[in-house]
Amino acid sequence: MAYECTDGGTGASGAEPGASDSLRTFGAVVQALREHAGLSREEFGALVRFSKHTVASVEQGRRMPDRDFVERAEEALGNTGALRKAAPHLSRQAGLASWFRQWARLEATAISLYTYECRVVPGLLQTEAYARAVSLNVPPLPDPEELEERIAARMARQELLAVTRKPPTAFSFIVEQAVLERWTGGEAVTREQFDRLLGVVEGNWNVEFQVMPLRQPSHAGADGPMRLAETPDNQWFAYSEGQQNGRLIAHAKEISLLQQRYAKLRSQALTPEDSLGLLKRLRGAL
Repeated sequence: MAYECTDGGTGASGAEPGASDSLRTFGAVVQALREHAGLSREEFGALVRFSKHTVASVEQGRRMPDRDFVERAEEALGNTGALRKAAPHLSRQAGLASWFRQWARLEATAISLYTYECRVVPGLLQTEAYARAVSLNVPPLPDPEELEERIAARMARQELLAVTRKPPTAFSFIVEQAVLERWTGGEAVTREQFDRLLGVVEGNWNVEFQVMPLRQPSHAGADGPMRLAETPDNQWFAYSEGQQNGRLIAHAKEISLLQQRYAKLRSQALTPEDSLGLLKRLRGAL
């Protein structure tokens, strides 16, 4: 992973994707129920409104099924309740870098998540096509199965954005304008990525999105990307990342320093309203 296997980065090498017995078991149950119903993957995919490739990825334990897949699969396969009851116990380990897993566990229950990113669009906001382009940009190229695991893990983490979570997580994102204008993956991928960003910013009241403009003489993020998380019992943790590594930070003095830097970044970036206007202008220019 040049940055981080399921969020900003590529997961190119050293990512050590962890096998997940729960995903493989869930997939085997889906396959058994599908075959018992006499359905091909293509026929089943049509019923649940997912491609046969997605169905194959779920059945082989390579993809975390989202809520829609579970509900539609239940209806298509007889409403046994087996899939609904099993889904909450699925592990998200497949596709996560070894150094990222501890942060991912904190992230899953955090009540506040702050992200400053200067390399790529944060993974929680990426489209599948953008995630694929990022993963294929940095050598060495992953094998197809590893690539699908990374993308599936990244897409599954996006459930954290849902306003229906209790309580919903409060998000703050600060992203460099240069990241948005890089056109990672080309024009079509970039257009879809802008649509995704606009959809989240305008549709999720729990998400604050700010752009750091290209010209900003005073910049508190010179030391690179950072993330901060607040737990349900109001403890704070931080996470920093570089090439092939990441570090969870729990020391109060270090966290205080990063909180000061993040607060400064918020004041230096465009306001959420101006950031939304810039997003719309950049999208309109494509």
